[in-house]
Amino acid sequence: MSEHRRKPPQPQGGGRAAARRGQPGSSSGRRAAPRGATGSPSDSYGSSSYGSDPSGPGGEERPYGGRAEARRAAQRGTRRRGADAGPGGRRGAPGGPNGPGRGRGRASTAPGKKRLIDYPRAGKYGWRRWTPSWKLVSGLFIGFLGSLVALVGVSYAMVSIPNENDAAKSQNNVYYWADGKQMVATGTGVNRQNVDISQIPDAMQWAVISAENKSFYQDSGVDPMGIARAVLNMARGGQTQGGSTITQQYVKNTYLSQQQTLTRKFKEMFISIKVGTKLDKKQILQGYLNTSYFGRGAYGIQSAAQTYYGKNAVDLTPSQCAVLAALLKGPTYFDPAGNADLDQSATPAANKKRSMDRWAWILEQMHNDHHLSDQQYQEAKAHYPTPDGRKATRGMTGQISYLVDTAKKYVLAHSDITEAQFDRGGYQIYTTFQKNKVNELTSAVKKVQAARLDPKHRTLDKYVQFGAASVKPNDGAIVALYGGDGYENGHFTNNADTSGVPVGSTWKPFVLAAAMEYGTYKSDGAGISPLSKYNGNDHLKVRRPDGTYYLNKDNSTFFQNNESPHRWGYITLRKAMEQSINTPFVQLGVDVGMTHVRDVAKSAGILPQSMSVDLNPSFAIGTSTPSAIRMADAYATFAASGKQTDPYSVTAVKTNGVDAPSFTKPKPNPKEAMDPDIANNVTDVLQNVIQNGTGQNAKALGRTAAGKTGTTDKNKSAWFVGYTQQLSTSVAMFRENPKDHKLLSMNGTAGVDSIHGGDIPTLVWTEYMKAALKGANDPGFPKATDIGKVQDEAGAPSPTPSVTITPSQTPSDTPSPTPSETTPTPSPSASDTCQWSWGNPCNGDTNGGNNTGGTDGGTTPTPTVTDTTGSGNTRGNGNGGIFGGQTG
Repeated sequence: MSEHRRKPPQPQGGGRAAARRGQPGSSSGRRAAPRGATGSPSDSYGSSSYGSDPSGPGGEERPYGGRAEARRAAQRGTRRRGADAGPGGRRGAPGGPNGPGRGRGRASTAPGKKRLIDYPRAGKYGWRRWTPSWKLVSGLFIGFLGSLVALVGVSYAMVSIPNENDAAKSQNNVYYWADGKQMVATGTGVNRQNVDISQIPDAMQWAVISAENKSFYQDSGVDPMGIARAVLNMARGGQTQGGSTITQQYVKNTYLSQQQTLTRKFKEMFISIKVGTKLDKKQILQGYLNTSYFGRGAYGIQSAAQTYYGKNAVDLTPSQCAVLAALLKGPTYFDPAGNADLDQSATPAANKKRSMDRWAWILEQMHNDHHLSDQQYQEAKAHYPTPDGRKATRGMTGQISYLVDTAKKYVLAHSDITEAQFDRGGYQIYTTFQKNKVNELTSAVKKVQAARLDPKHRTLDKYVQFGAASVKPNDGAIVALYGGDGYENGHFTNNADTSGVPVGSTWKPFVLAAAMEYGTYKSDGAGISPLSKYNGNDHLKVRRPDGTYYLNKDNSTFFQNNESPHRWGYITLRKAMEQSINTPFVQLGVDVGMTHVRDVAKSAGILPQSMSVDLNPSFAIGTSTPSAIRMADAYATFAASGKQTDPYSVTAVKTNGVDAPSFTKPKPNPKEAMDPDIANNVTDVLQNVIQNGTGQNAKALGRTAAGKTGTTDKNKSAWFVGYTQQLSTSVAMFRENPKDHKLLSMNGTAGVDSIHGGDIPTLVWTEYMKAALKGANDPGFPKATDIGKVQDEAGAPSPTPSVTITPSQTPSDTPSPTPSETTPTPSPSASDTCQWSWGNPCNGDTNGGNNTGGTDGGTTPTPTVTDTTGSGNTRGNGNGGIFGGQTG
């Protein structure tokens, strides 16, 4: 063989190539003979010295099968790294039995203990070590399925079938006065009666099936797709409602809580499957109709028939059945009587429309499903059977009904308790209402009503209503309220906790507070003093900051009016508040910015949803419609030197003597809504209203007090809101058409030309406060510190003479013809077309609009936008008191 083709000598030990050819070091290059072929005793797996010197003992070729045996040894997990691999224990480490550089340390093949789960996999390297084997995957899958089957079997065996009679064991809710004594026990314990399926009309059964679960008689009791949708919705953070069969609804009504959770859904599914296999469909349908909530505290079809139609269930017509079936979608929104106390969108008008639409749809579905003949269908849809109005229940008479209503709304708004759960009873509700003060407020209203109103002999005295509330400053606890004539007299709207009655000039303190906090566009953000002067004359244009004037919708000039044409001239804001003159505060509101006025009112405690949407000039004089509760609370902010606390009516809710976990207890924590100096200055100005202005009837209280009167456009409402340091109380008076809930004018009511806030409402306030504060001390109010700078209206005479405020000792009920604060020299009015002098009253530009305000600063029509709910034309039923807003 030529030299250049001769292979180089193999290294000692043979290396890996030699191992492949046979025994290390061999130069023959041929494969080793099969095991046992030589007849040598060494021809066995155990006698080979793989990798040893061929000249030493055992230097014969590696027996056949040595590599396979090594792999098997490695797979048994017996391979010893490190001990045989030399220092470092790594492949090819110096000192290993394989020599430098290439040894793999396979010397150990001792058998090892097998693992139950071979993971990470022994004998595998890299990504293969972490890839489970098919045996492991299939084993785990089979184990999971077996566990799931076992779990389902155990769950199915453990759940019990619900009994409709268990659900009928509802309890009363017990309400307590602030002193812990029981006020009333009321609930659904007496408003429920189960009936047999034979006493439930076929039309009622089919109405529910056609509307809720068309496949009721064919399905297994559960809707897997519906449950899947519910779980998906919950995973997305939405509601899990929807997709339930009648069987599932029955299970939920009788056995489970109303919580929308994944656990409850799966439990519902197991019970529903068992119910579907153990009860027949008629039993399930009977149970569902006996346990469903129809609103107004009525559980079950029998109590619903009595509540809504005054008859037994068996006597319901198909048309009436469709109305009741519509209620199952949500009585809050489908009861034609409305439920705006719980949701401001659930007005009587809106609810009746929803009810009629669903009633017609259900009848159509029954007809399509062949459950009504053509003739029955035509008869049923010919006339909508309007349900009866609400009725008073046992114990719910007088003011108790409104106290319970207010407390219930507070609980539902501050807990996870649903209305249906609450009406099942079992709750103890501890309120803030003080029995003596509630009785004193009721007595004050009735006393003034009897003295001033005669609805039997004067038509214009009919439909007069009152709403009132009394709140603790620095705390927010509602100690008393007056909601109306009582449920027993057919009055179901809580006048103390609903909106829709414009507040008129009782809004002006917020305008003044905003001026002291933010200033006007002329003061560069610096607050202005209550001694700043504005034109108080009647029939004035309203100037925008850019110098232009507001226009009516027909582009004619808008004029703001007072009720009286008296010529006040330029007077201080303090005097304008005292006499409740409109024109200064309308212009002031524009100069300050209506957004600032809105923000101050909100910080004082007025809910944004009860404020007029249009921030036009009239916003400054009370087009908003907060409730009596919220007005009392907002004025309590002034009484507390700028500290505001939200009103509350419930201190605790208990079930079986322990606190209900989902109810959030109120924690009165006064927050600073405005600077104390601003609040104290507002109080100082409002004290003057009682001493020398439109609120003089409140002087009969005989103690330090502050307050403001309010009368709205066309005399549709009249207010007085006043306070001491101990109590803040608001009183509203209005007339309402009982059919459409629109406000009526009070011109001529009580035998006088018009009702003002300083008249009957102030008399009621004074009568109540006398009794409520009897025996209490008179701490007065903190002294007001001078605040802001004098910043007169554009066009005011300059220089302005200094003014000394000297309250009149013998105030007159009518404005003085020579006001002490009127500028004694002629000056131009805000209207650029009108000049005036003492002997020449100015009537303004006659080319513009002509709007009349109230004596206390009645609201006027919006100059450029269509009237909104705050216009005072429609009585709202939304709750604007503790947590609600306005509607209507």
